[in-house]
Amino acid sequence: MLQVRDNHFLLNNESFQLLSGALHYFRIVPEYWEDRLLKMKACGLNTVETYVPWNVHEPKKGEFQFDGLADLEAFIQKAEKLGMYVIVRPSPYICAEWEFGGLPGWLLKEKDIELRCSHPSYLKHIEDYYDVLIPKIVPHLSTNGGPIIAVQIENEYGGYGNDAHYMSFMKEALVSRGIDVLLFTSDGPDMIKSGSLPDVLTTLNFGSRSGEAFQTLEAFKPNSPRLCAEFWIGWFDHWGGEHHTRDGEDAARVLDDMLKVGASVNFYMFHGGTNFGFYNGANHYEMYSPTITSYDYDALLTESGDMTDKYNKVKEVMSRYVELPELDIPKIPKKAYGTVELQEQVSLFDTLSLISEKVTHAYPLAMEQLNQNFGFTLYKTTVAFQGTVELDITPIRDRAFIYVNGMYQQTIYRNDQEKMVSLQLNQEENVIELLVENMGRVNYGKHLKDAKGIIGPLWINNQYVFEWDMYPIELHTLPTTFHVGTDERYPRFYRGTLEVDELADTFIELKGWTKGNVFVNGFNLGRYWSVGPQETLYVPGPLLNKGTNEVIVLELEGNETNIITFTDTPKLGK
Repeated sequence: MLQVRDNHFLLNNESFQLLSGALHYFRIVPEYWEDRLLKMKACGLNTVETYVPWNVHEPKKGEFQFDGLADLEAFIQKAEKLGMYVIVRPSPYICAEWEFGGLPGWLLKEKDIELRCSHPSYLKHIEDYYDVLIPKIVPHLSTNGGPIIAVQIENEYGGYGNDAHYMSFMKEALVSRGIDVLLFTSDGPDMIKSGSLPDVLTTLNFGSRSGEAFQTLEAFKPNSPRLCAEFWIGWFDHWGGEHHTRDGEDAARVLDDMLKVGASVNFYMFHGGTNFGFYNGANHYEMYSPTITSYDYDALLTESGDMTDKYNKVKEVMSRYVELPELDIPKIPKKAYGTVELQEQVSLFDTLSLISEKVTHAYPLAMEQLNQNFGFTLYKTTVAFQGTVELDITPIRDRAFIYVNGMYQQTIYRNDQEKMVSLQLNQEENVIELLVENMGRVNYGKHLKDAKGIIGPLWINNQYVFEWDMYPIELHTLPTTFHVGTDERYPRFYRGTLEVDELADTFIELKGWTKGNVFVNGFNLGRYWSVGPQETLYVPGPLLNKGTNEVIVLELEGNETNIITFTDTPKLGK
């Protein structure tokens, strides 16, 4: 059992330096968990840390999933088998550049709910979730003979709020359900006052200036163990931005500074993985900035698990303080399968009856009101206006394609400075359609409460327009019939096949395509967008089958080719 005595850790009554790395089971196909954990162990680490995302495990209220990428217990058991300790961070909120910071979108169906505070409805939802989640964790606690040595209460709460009653509730929610290992909170050095509890271990998150950070901790809680719970060795990327990197020498130097004073550390991230599907989050400061599909993070391992120069530099520092094990880690092959022509295609508008069910309502409903978490919603109404009319796009989240009488008009985005757009209506009755894309709910800060779709009535031609048909499109179901219908509009689905004789990791390059998602054998690899910095999508080998593999591309905006390329080399920024 991990304990705190004076200013250091004891494990089973012996002095213990916690050397950990963050690795998120839900961002890595299960077949590769062992590979990533072995590379962590080979670097001299004794512990793996993971978040637990609520929205993965309870995608619909009362409906739980704990298999595949969501098999938390299997991941814990894999770490135990390899002789590693585990830190679990099951806070209802995880941030992690993950969609809605791990909170389930259905929370926002309750329009008056307040998040991460003592709002009764929010607390009740947490209790319902923890009644299912925590019993899956308790058997694996070190006090029960398992590998879990510490559990986090809440995540960077000092950067969000100051509800001390809520923090106490979160602690009791764990303890009352049998969590009896070391509990902790984690915050930036300047945020620990609001994010900590008096009788709980306070840990720090930072990327540099470790001496100053630990001095702040000492002043706040004298004789606390020095633990950097998130040592930021890289950073994440936004669509349309640059690819962030951090010099390996610099990261290794800061690590050495911490280890030589006996501090404990958790690398964030040791290995980032991938925001598969629609699970990328977003930041919103001056403007809304969605995170890319790759969570490479410029970590010690690349998105596809390769050891980097930074890994080697960190490993060299680690070798000065711990004995490194000699481990045989089989190399995962990569292969360039070449080009695939996607010969079949169909407009999304011709597949609505197959991939969605119509909902009719007096006014537009947000995605959450439609019991929809991710993807797209088509909103459709008929108006009797004629001539040039103005549409207020303020309530539209996040990106939308506007059509009038079946003809594309323009694309709007929530970052657009101009909130009024002009539409030309030429008939006595005109059909207006808006296909709205949820590009990822905000995962941090004051804009966390980020509903999607059309979040309020639409003001058109100086009045609110009522009577709407809506089609939620989460793409759990993909079209099976192509060459149907006559609609030429985007978005369009394209389908082809990849023949594979040897399974290997690969990367899809989409030169000549603009924006959308790629599905391999029904698995949503994530978003692509020509604005960069990400230029390829990672395809882990276990997603492929020997023989024929179905590839479907949903192109939202327009493409110059129907060919995609499977390459053995990722492209992520310059």
